[in-house]
Amino acid sequence: MGRVTERRKVLRIRDGAVSSRPDTLVAEEPLEIRLNGRPLAVTMRTPGDDFALAAGFLVSEGVLAAADDLRNIVYCAGATAEGSNTYNVVDVQTAAHVTVPDITLERNVYTTSSCGLCGKASLDAVRTTARHPIADSPPLRVDPELLAALPDRLRAAQRVFDRTGGLHAAALFDEHGELLDVREDVGRHNAVDKLVGRALQAGGLPLSRSVLLVSGRASFELAQKAVMAGVPMLAAVSAPSSLAVDLASETGLTLVGFLRGRSMNVYAGADRVAPRTAAARD
Repeated sequence: MGRVTERRKVLRIRDGAVSSRPDTLVAEEPLEIRLNGRPLAVTMRTPGDDFALAAGFLVSEGVLAAADDLRNIVYCAGATAEGSNTYNVVDVQTAAHVTVPDITLERNVYTTSSCGLCGKASLDAVRTTARHPIADSPPLRVDPELLAALPDRLRAAQRVFDRTGGLHAAALFDEHGELLDVREDVGRHNAVDKLVGRALQAGGLPLSRSVLLVSGRASFELAQKAVMAGVPMLAAVSAPSSLAVDLASETGLTLVGFLRGRSMNVYAGADRVAPRTAAARD
């Protein structure tokens, strides 16, 4: 399997002083995901947790929703002309009861901002395929002071970022602010897929009492992944997109953006962001 980091020699210039030294970079390699032997998607990712990444991706696609939907995930041997295993191709094998959608090379994907679908089609796609409606989840209330503390806790858990400075991160917290899991990846969407896939493999879906925190912006794609996993609250340290806000409003997802210090914007689902000691002021 590929390494998470790699070393490269760089020319370092600091205050006019020039030196040559090795630098630690985050590794980036393609991962081809196959579904029951058929090619489905290729994503650029940081090697590691590849099976969880593939499983989480298929949760967001509406193919998997519970641990018993998954029969097996394997690396594919013979991925090159020489027949070697690159550990960059995985095959997800579903259980017999799972209905697999018709997948073609064109794919009716709604998982990326550039998928070409209009906003309405994207929203409809998530709404009609979500298997864990957020409206059915148990009540969740999170104090703003607790939310404000989460980015520092996420940053403290980013071990590879400390060495490379080149990774996104996603973390799951419980309603009391306890860190449940954290994943890093060169792609923020992959980091979330790894979290969701690990939860699926452990029988932990839906994530109905969790807060999902991402280190960057909140795109439609990330809001979609939260909804498909049954996460009731998505928080981001940067801005959300307009379509992410629309999706949150339609599905009941609480969406928090610009979570920095003790400041934040709540774009949807404000009823879950509730101070313990005082009513929220306008």
